[in-house]
Amino acid sequence: MSSIKYFIIKGDYITLGQFLKEESIISSGGQAKFYLQDSPVSLNGAPEDRRGKKLHVGDRLEINGQKYEFRQES
Repeated sequence: MSSIKYFIIKGDYITLGQFLKEESIISSGGQAKFYLQDSPVSLNGAPEDRRGKKLHVGDRLEINGQKYEFRQES
């Protein structure tokens, strides 16, 4: 069972592509499209493949068996 990692959002949202880069899942923004074509990503229990999808506080994301929950900067 994987633990949940908490990701702090600075501002109102972060895009899925920006998140992948921040977490070093990809090394450049241009790789996001190809990564999302080849690797299943689940956002709040539904498949998601749009690199521009806005992730907000409270969203839950699962990538490669790792779960993330988005929190607000305190």
